[in-house]
Amino acid sequence: MKNYVWHKQSVSSGLEIIDCPVYDPIKDFRRDPTGVYVLVRCNVADTIIEVAICDKKHTIIKTFRGRMSQDLYFTIFEYEKKHKLKWFSRKDHAAYLGKELKKAEFGLLGKEPYVQE
Repeated sequence: MKNYVWHKQSVSSGLEIIDCPVYDPIKDFRRDPTGVYVLVRCNVADTIIEVAICDKKHTIIKTFRGRMSQDLYFTIFEYEKKHKLKWFSRKDHAAYLGKELKKAEFGLLGKEPYVQE
């Protein structure tokens, strides 16, 4: 895999540098308009990560199981697409799933206990 280094890239004349404000998980949280949310947990006994897709009535409608974060998010997004579902209408919702899955993967490896945010 080629190692991409910033100093080898050209810079656009219209380059804008944006300093990001600190995200407050309470104040800045926005629920996905679909009402769907995810629960993530480590099943250490079976060495797998489990993701429950919950509807707005707090009912688990699907559960996905896997060992690697990318296997899980790829399968979840492909399932959503194949079945023409709208679970993740917001990009931050999809990004949150990826972040939580990576944390769960570390938890599964015993590097740190996993607690969903």
